[in-house]
Amino acid sequence: MKNMAICGIDCDKCEYRKPKSCRGCREMAGDMFWGTCDLAKCCIKKALDNCGQCSEFPCKILQEYAGAKNPERIQNLRDNN
Repeated sequence: MKNMAICGIDCDKCEYRKPKSCRGCREMAGDMFWGTCDLAKCCIKKALDNCGQCSEFPCKILQEYAGAKNPERIQNLRDNN
């Protein structure tokens, strides 16, 4: 995936990217337009490109973020690591 967020979301398909002027979780250092992203902060601290590279993948936080609304996150991370 060309433009994958740390959590596995496809940024090119995100409905908030353009209207909210989101520059991406890495560039924004996890301080997103909607608040602090614990997943981004964690990956940045561990110097990982995304959650799929973590030894704790898929952690409880990622599972909560994915939930029923964005279950593709975890599969995207599996497919792209």
